[in-house]
Amino acid sequence: MQLTSLTLSHASQLLSHEEISPVELVKSHLERIEQIDPKLNSFITVTAEAALQRADQAEQEMKREGWLPPLTGVPLALKDLYETKGVRTTAGSTFFADYYPTEDGVAVQKLAQAGGVLLGKLNMHEIALGITNVNPHYGACRNPWDLSRISGGSSGGSAAALAAGLCMGSLGTDTGGSIRIPAAMCGVVGLKPTYGRVSLRGIIPLSWNLDHAGPMARCVADVALLLQQIVGFDPHDPYSLDVPTEDYLAGLNGGVRGWRIAVAMGEFFSSVTDPEVLLALEGASRVFTQLGAAVQAVEVPQMRETAMANGIMVTSDAAAYHRDRLAGHPEKFGDDVRQRLQTGAAYSSTDYALARRQQSLMRHQLTGFFEEYDILLTPTTPVAAPLIEGPDAIETARLLTRFTAPFNLTGLPALSLPCGFTSQGLPIGLQIISRHWAEATVMRAAQAFEQATEWHFREPTFH
Repeated sequence: MQLTSLTLSHASQLLSHEEISPVELVKSHLERIEQIDPKLNSFITVTAEAALQRADQAEQEMKREGWLPPLTGVPLALKDLYETKGVRTTAGSTFFADYYPTEDGVAVQKLAQAGGVLLGKLNMHEIALGITNVNPHYGACRNPWDLSRISGGSSGGSAAALAAGLCMGSLGTDTGGSIRIPAAMCGVVGLKPTYGRVSLRGIIPLSWNLDHAGPMARCVADVALLLQQIVGFDPHDPYSLDVPTEDYLAGLNGGVRGWRIAVAMGEFFSSVTDPEVLLALEGASRVFTQLGAAVQAVEVPQMRETAMANGIMVTSDAAAYHRDRLAGHPEKFGDDVRQRLQTGAAYSSTDYALARRQQSLMRHQLTGFFEEYDILLTPTTPVAAPLIEGPDAIETARLLTRFTAPFNLTGLPALSLPCGFTSQGLPIGLQIISRHWAEATVMRAAQAFEQATEWHFREPTFH
């Protein structure tokens, strides 16, 4: 049994039955990081000594207590903008290169309370403002399926590390697609919950109005298990909303028979999309039909305008947050990030007001849409992972966020999971979206699809 290939859920069961030990599990992951990560560059910081101490502590607790929280002894790693007490948190930037937080962020605290073992902090696009994860300060994070290609971003280190078996679960952030895009590029599962579902306190922001924190893993059940640990109202986070949560594992295997499923069609979705991606979407539609759902192709209006409005708000908010750094030391930003920040700073209040107007209109429109349909299916990205030495980062971001950004602006829950591979052996992602607060619906649909297909069993090979 190769421990680093286990799902998080399976490892948790084996740990609870004492069939494997936390120290054994953590050691196997640290050894794999040492062996493989020099090729990927998915980690910025590895906390090997602390991880082994925590694993040993978990082992002693298991012997003493008998029952422990669900993530006890499970090796996790975090995107490097989650604040971690005493562990460097860089946000992929030179400005934070020596930032050692004095306490954990809220989501990090919750993972620790659930027993998770932190292996380290993961590479990301600088300040989370980009999709390639070609970081000028910490190096490019490479795609495990093809080392010449991007891992996606900005949570690229999370997706690459998961696909390569370097950790069992991760937390990313998503402001225009930064969980779902790397999940699609690397063939893993990533969920952007509803805006306000997971506390943002203790996460270095990109956009106060659009940031979402969420889980990433190698299968849907693992994402559900991670989400279960981190959700909940945070009265000290002004962006957290007090909405009841539920047991996300309880109905996971309920299926989709009788559901009404919309599949996105029309020029916006077809004009720039690789034919192999469109074929994979058609295949996914057939799977849902075979599972007993009523599947219908629909045009979703205002997608282009909504994606553009999201872009205006992201860069404007980022320019506001980083205004002193941009004014004082613009040369310390990478070229693409500096250019996008300067673009954001140049937008007028009218531009921003119109973007907020589009946000309100689209939230209202999609609320009505999801009264008619249970879920919406789209490709996660129009193309599979581009080459690192490909088009410039800004052009790539515009293309890859095309189908994800509208659902940041509207705050809807959206998940990406594998739905095929290109002829070049690159993963293709399927995006599943539903109404506000319907994370359980999104994951139930994803679980039904995953169980009916075999894409999630594939693993990249390293030479």
